[in-house]
Amino acid sequence: MDQFPQPTIINVSEKIVVGVNSEISFAKFNVSEIWEEFSPKIKEIRNRVFPELLSITIYQPDYFENFSIEKTFEKWAGAEVESFEKLPQGLNQMIIPAGEYAVFNYKGLPSDNRIFQWIYSQWLPASGFELDQRPHFEVLGEKYKNGSPDSEEDIYIPVKRN
Repeated sequence: MDQFPQPTIINVSEKIVVGVNSEISFAKFNVSEIWEEFSPKIKEIRNRVFPELLSITIYQPDYFENFSIEKTFEKWAGAEVESFEKLPQGLNQMIIPAGEYAVFNYKGLPSDNRIFQWIYSQWLPASGFELDQRPHFEVLGEKYKNGSPDSEEDIYIPVKRN
């Protein structure tokens, strides 16, 4: 039996997102700086679709080939909004295209990367799916507790059928 839950495969509609982003790597994983910049602006976003926040990662197409912790990727702290109208200053905009996602409900320390290692090295190769070139994201809701082993989040991995 796997130590992590099997995902649910769902179709996700397009998401309009605003937030703060930066190029980072696993070697220099300064994601807290992105959240520190975004957090004060959250209360100013008036047209949010839901209260949950999004932690978004955009990998280059060849990111997982010849993997290195030095390779950079784009990391976002964001929120889904109804439109790009009437937004606070200093927020960037992106659209997450619609598509199929494998959704994993994760319970545990947010800093524990073992679920991602399991998803990419074990679940994905045996799943009948392959990665699709769309943003990966986590939905951080009311059960998300940064730094707590009781934390819960949903991990969305963009997939397409082999």
